[in-house]
Amino acid sequence: MSTALSPVTGILEEHQVVIDFGKYAGKTISEVSELDPSFYKKLATEKENGIFAIRRHKDKTFRLYINPLMEMEQ
Repeated sequence: MSTALSPVTGILEEHQVVIDFGKYAGKTISEVSELDPSFYKKLATEKENGIFAIRRHKDKTFRLYINPLMEMEQ
């Protein structure tokens, strides 16, 4: 296991975090990094702006949610 931090998920491994919005809903961060590198970079940039948060869902998965008070172009 790599000790490098993800620019999107921080300490969580990218294959453990599922996107919960937009056209990539249901895909993991690691899947999106391969499918759409430019969107992955946008996620990394928007992390700095507080556009989204990662929460643990009822089913024990980690979900990347968009902050309802913020806007992100999709």
